[in-house]
Amino acid sequence: MDRAFYKIFKDYQEISIRYDARHRAIWSYYNPAPRPCFSMTVLKEVRQAQEDIIDYFKNGHTGSESPIQYLIIGSQIPDIYNLGGDLSLFMQLIKDQNRQQLLDYAKQCIDICYLNAVNLHLPITTISLVEGAALGGGFESALSSNIMIATENSKMGFPEIRFNLFPGMGAYSLLARIVGMTVAEKMIAGGEIYSGRELYDMGIVNHLVGNDNVQERVEKFLQQHRRLGNGRRALQQVRQCYSPIDYQELSEITEIWVDAALRLEDKDLRMMDRLARAQLAKVSPGEENNLPLLRTKQDRRFVAEDISFPLTDWAGDVVVSDRRENCDRRLSS
Repeated sequence: MDRAFYKIFKDYQEISIRYDARHRAIWSYYNPAPRPCFSMTVLKEVRQAQEDIIDYFKNGHTGSESPIQYLIIGSQIPDIYNLGGDLSLFMQLIKDQNRQQLLDYAKQCIDICYLNAVNLHLPITTISLVEGAALGGGFESALSSNIMIATENSKMGFPEIRFNLFPGMGAYSLLARIVGMTVAEKMIAGGEIYSGRELYDMGIVNHLVGNDNVQERVEKFLQQHRRLGNGRRALQQVRQCYSPIDYQELSEITEIWVDAALRLEDKDLRMMDRLARAQLAKVSPGEENNLPLLRTKQDRRFVAEDISFPLTDWAGDVVVSDRRENCDRRLSS
């Protein structure tokens, strides 16, 4: 592996990335704090990771033997994939009537979703792994991948109508291409939350897995997918020819979303504030019992669960001890 490859796996604040050599897959995990939403930091880091992968392929690492064939997007937060937009930021920008910054945020979101939907214009397959709740922008993010894998206990939907808005960063465009305009509008305007099973029956979730041993189940899926990888990636191209995701379409819809957001009234913002507080409550430690936050077993830096020191890290540096004073940043926030 060269330096361009290792550049992909730099340390981030609110996402984490690891490499699965056996399945030639990059696993990227959302890990925002304090709220499990798309903060500006998450958006910038996801975009940087996308660019690093694109740069790696520019160096000529293509073809059937490429070490990167899958990009899998999941979450490190138990029972939460992502709860969507940064509602606290939205409220402040709406109160300030700051159209430009609101639009800049929205454009960053569609930049990421668009690249994910067209698999970064690379011969790879993007996969969303939804465990738990994916709401609003979190659901949009999951929809943008070539393939969505979800657990039986996952919950997805668009609650934006509760505060008199709609999901404006790709929901309509992505959903309508799968289930048609009528169903897409019903899902967006109804604000209902759907189970992974319901979305699988609707054809929105491509592959449904049990709630246990999720990583092993995904790896089994990758093994099956790779056997016919050439044909499946050709079908991805066919789908994008038949029903292409148009960036200009996404961009125009974000303009509509921004204008609608700036028209929200105080009662709408109060509802948005309640939902923002609910986001925070989902990941806050128990105050009465001082309970620590749980984490998934998907380690941010190491593949093996048992780590002994000294060791050599991905950059070739010798690590003599665990340098993380606090393994979970939320406990100190």
